[in-house]
Amino acid sequence: MNIRMYTTSWCPDCRQAKRFLEEHQLPYQEFDIEADPRAAKFVKNANQGKRKVPTFDVDGRIFACSPFSARELKEKLGL
Repeated sequence: MNIRMYTTSWCPDCRQAKRFLEEHQLPYQEFDIEADPRAAKFVKNANQGKRKVPTFDVDGRIFACSPFSARELKEKLGL
C-alpha cells in the first residue's frame, strides 16, 4: 500500500493521523501543503477548492480525513 498524506505543520487532525499510521506501522510519505505549492494545488483540486488536511492518496484513491476519525481512516485503509 502506497500512502501519501498531505498536511500542515499546525493541524491537530494531521498529528492524529500520523500517530495512527505510526501505531499501525504503516509507512507513508508526507507533503506539507504550506511548503510545497504542488501539494497545495493537489489538495485544493481534490477537495473542491478547499485546503482540507489531512488529505490522503492511497494507491490512487483520494480522500480527506478531516475532522480526523480513526474508525474512518481504518475503514478507508482496509484494516
